[in-house]
Amino acid sequence: MKRRNFLLMAGTAALAPRFAAAQTGDKFEELATLVSAKMAELHIPGAAFGVMKNGKVTTRGFGVTSVEDPQAVTADTVFPIASISKTFCSTAVMNLIGQGKVELKAPVRRYLPDFRVQDEKVTQDVQIWHLLTHTPGWEGQLNTDDRGAESLHVFADGMKDLPKLSDPGTVWSYNNAGFGLAGRVIEVVTGKTIHDALKELVYTPAGIARAFSRTGEAMTYRFALPHRQQQNQTTIIRPFDLPANVTAGGIATTVSDLLKYASFHLGDKTLEPMRVPQVKKNSTDDEMGIGWQLRRIKGVMTAAHGGTLGGHCLHLQIVPERNLAFSILTNHQDGWRLIQDVERAALKAYEGLELAPNQAIGHRGVSETMVAHATPLAQQPNPETYTGTYRRPPLGSVEVKQQDGKVVANGATLVFYGKDIAYAASGPGYVGTPYEFIRKPDGSVGWIRVNGRVALKG
Repeated sequence: MKRRNFLLMAGTAALAPRFAAAQTGDKFEELATLVSAKMAELHIPGAAFGVMKNGKVTTRGFGVTSVEDPQAVTADTVFPIASISKTFCSTAVMNLIGQGKVELKAPVRRYLPDFRVQDEKVTQDVQIWHLLTHTPGWEGQLNTDDRGAESLHVFADGMKDLPKLSDPGTVWSYNNAGFGLAGRVIEVVTGKTIHDALKELVYTPAGIARAFSRTGEAMTYRFALPHRQQQNQTTIIRPFDLPANVTAGGIATTVSDLLKYASFHLGDKTLEPMRVPQVKKNSTDDEMGIGWQLRRIKGVMTAAHGGTLGGHCLHLQIVPERNLAFSILTNHQDGWRLIQDVERAALKAYEGLELAPNQAIGHRGVSETMVAHATPLAQQPNPETYTGTYRRPPLGSVEVKQQDGKVVANGATLVFYGKDIAYAASGPGYVGTPYEFIRKPDGSVGWIRVNGRVALKG
């Protein structure tokens, strides 16, 4: 599809919801108008949006699955959900706990006796709950080779050289590797492949009809292809495969089924412990449950998870005490910008909830810019407090320097909006990228966290 035709279609789509909203004043229609407008602004080919409020479900598809072979996105179009898969992994573990087959605070080596990382104490101390809260203490952004049914087994065995970044349970750092290891635990405990185990432990109990973790199966349904902007054109990203690290980000499903999954979580009391805070995300106000990213807005607990997979950006959120859930799925690498605006508009429209000015919020699996609600401190901190080299083995390091009286991290100029919390005002990445500095028990700065991932100072 030519770009001008796509934009014409997206612009036309934006008009109909606006008219409906004007006639009915319906909250969903107002949000649908916003979805359409952001799609046109950001050149997003397709999106799916759904809300469940007090048991009533409303869903809608927008745009197309592909700019080259356009099919209308519907509520039953399959999208990769990327890191929202982590909540599915955590749900599977909780069901195994309910069956008496796993203990949340048990060491990983109880189930995987041959598991080890570089530090022997971390090897012995790391527990199941550390994996599900992003606090195992090692680097998490590791690739997983596709080895078929052996993928997670090979991945777990390959972690032996990972060095320690922190003691388990102490520093929150977004960690795909931990969830891959949790997936291997699920396989060993159940004696099934992760694909079959997830179906038995999550998809079937939740009543989900279309959930897949094999590319060949997911692609037999209407599927939203990944897109990006190149030379002012919206193009498909090729090749595409669902990630081999299934439990970190390899599931695909529909917005309709995600709301069934949300209903399952809101209605099953055995899953409530997943929304109990386990750790605070250090310098931020956000907390981490079992699989769910927790944030209090005006005192109301929200549980959410986003996902980013090249040309897909996705989000799922539940607000248990308000009996609300909503999901936003997009097939473009800039979809996170749409998600941020629609998420905040949905919370305000349905519940009157808004972030407090300068509220210290943390990464939740999809990008989120701080400039939308944060104001720089009138008095910026002394840059010398933060300067130094921060290591992320095996992925490299972050150099923090002082330049013209400002803190600069790998070329990004930081602006502080609270104690130890900042965002990028310019430089690599996007304006508003979150940066946090985490202190040791003695009060000195020990880590930098860039968009959710930590590096160790020194």
